[in-house]
Amino acid sequence: MTQEPPSQGRFYELAELLNAYTYTDLSFSDTPETPGPGLASYLRTAARDPARAETAVQQIEDLLSVGLFSDEIADDVDDLPHINPPLGKSVEDCLRVVRDHLYRFLQDPARVPQMNPQTRWEWDERFPELGQLLGGYFHQNFPDFYGSRDEALDEYIAELPREDREKTAQEIKELLDIAQSEQELDTATSALGLGLLPPDGMTLRQWLEFVRQRISPA
Repeated sequence: MTQEPPSQGRFYELAELLNAYTYTDLSFSDTPETPGPGLASYLRTAARDPARAETAVQQIEDLLSVGLFSDEIADDVDDLPHINPPLGKSVEDCLRVVRDHLYRFLQDPARVPQMNPQTRWEWDERFPELGQLLGGYFHQNFPDFYGSRDEALDEYIAELPREDREKTAQEIKELLDIAQSEQELDTATSALGLGLLPPDGMTLRQWLEFVRQRISPA
């Protein structure tokens, strides 16, 4: 997922970084030596686009230089996810630890071990277009909106431009490549918002391949 433009807010990338901590209820567990699960998931995501980490560093430096409680950035800070620092530490202390990890990461992004996403946030970052399809059209309240899966796909195809459907089809292919088992595939699609079982007589993998072919522009 590429980074949002600055018009999204002064600390838009820092907000994304802190959203990675939702997996641990926004609790800060990073140490100077080891990133916690939230930061580790952000680093794995940033390894695919290191410019995001560069932006996050700049925004952390900006926030720290102005001061967390400065009136100048009060509204921007209020919009950020509020992490819970450990006893005896301040939010600024936590952000300095994060900044230092990002510095080390930027010196050698390849040092981050690559693995499949481990949190809902990370799955959404890795497969944003697929998340829009599954979470927006095949969620748990699907029967309230559509009479069939084909009807939902027809609406998706009608509403989405060609380039977005191409991205979704490519993300489905990538997901099928990295998910080695049906269990892994189920975990991934559940995290991406899928709220129903595949059609009778089809595995989840078969249904996703059917969807990929159906939405792929001719």
